[in-house]
Amino acid sequence: MDAPMSPPVKSVSTERKMVQARAEAGEAPPTDYIIKESQHPLDAPPPLTAPLPVVHLGQPDDAEEIKTAIQSWGMFQVINHGMASSFLDELRDVARGFFKLRMEEKQKYSNIRDGQFGQEGYGNDEVIGEGQILDWTDRLDLLVQPEDARKLELWPTNPNSLRDVLHEYTMNTKMLIENVLKTTAKSLELNEDFFVSHLGDKFTIFAGFNYYPHCSKPDLVFGLKPHTDGSLITVILPDKDVEGLQVMKDGELITVTTSPHALIINIGDQMEIMSNGIFKSSVHRVVTFSDKDRISIAMFCSNLPEKVIGPADELVNDMRPRMYRNLKVEDYTEVFFQRFLQGKRAIDLAQV
Repeated sequence: MDAPMSPPVKSVSTERKMVQARAEAGEAPPTDYIIKESQHPLDAPPPLTAPLPVVHLGQPDDAEEIKTAIQSWGMFQVINHGMASSFLDELRDVARGFFKLRMEEKQKYSNIRDGQFGQEGYGNDEVIGEGQILDWTDRLDLLVQPEDARKLELWPTNPNSLRDVLHEYTMNTKMLIENVLKTTAKSLELNEDFFVSHLGDKFTIFAGFNYYPHCSKPDLVFGLKPHTDGSLITVILPDKDVEGLQVMKDGELITVTTSPHALIINIGDQMEIMSNGIFKSSVHRVVTFSDKDRISIAMFCSNLPEKVIGPADELVNDMRPRMYRNLKVEDYTEVFFQRFLQGKRAIDLAQV
């Protein structure tokens, strides 16, 4: 049955200056972007750097590779994803092209309409209360799947190829997601269609175009605060030239590296719940630089809002009791975003 969760915090969001505009003006980050020293001690040693494990989809041992990678890192990289390197570079180019537009052009797609914050459009963090630490990033968030739910009025027409490229990328990503989920199910000794059949034909994908401007005080801000994803899985196309993604592994932050045209697969909270905690969603963050901008494109795959998720029956037994309650996806998602903005984990509220 559905489990109630804590009521959401009321938004107090107001339109404000974009991070990119602050960076281009050479402004120091305002106080509401400054992180607490306990979150990022100034005397902390620089994080180690390591490559993400590679999973070779379609190979005889791909299920074991996925299981090892997820249990060690919570994410992995895929190279044989079926998308041409030139196409991924084109996607990066249209993303950069959008963020290079004049501010008034980008604001046509603002995520604040009639004073109300929306989950789609161009903008940055929603403000929900005093003391909230904001991320040093601007974003363009769009629902791309199901197709008939797209709000095309928020899809930029400039660069003029953005819509077509994003549509093609969405179709390719759907196929990759289904392939990854089938292999992941096999790694858990479930029927290979377990996750795919639960998703159904019209599962949700949100596209997040992330732009991390340079910052005059990069050690004082987060490009993206430490968090897990609320998705089932997330497919990430990282910047080809600038690193910045850091993952918590064995209690230590690691700056991860990937092949230039690899796609990162990240495990989200929904997968942690459905696997009964065998797979853990990864805690990760993004850092900024004083002399470099960075982009990434994330595709968040989620069960439909009305679906109820919980641990697979096959993964609950005397040796591994049920760890999570059954939850309605839309309830979890609402609480997830509020907790994310507060720098807290929502999955703690889902535990039995």
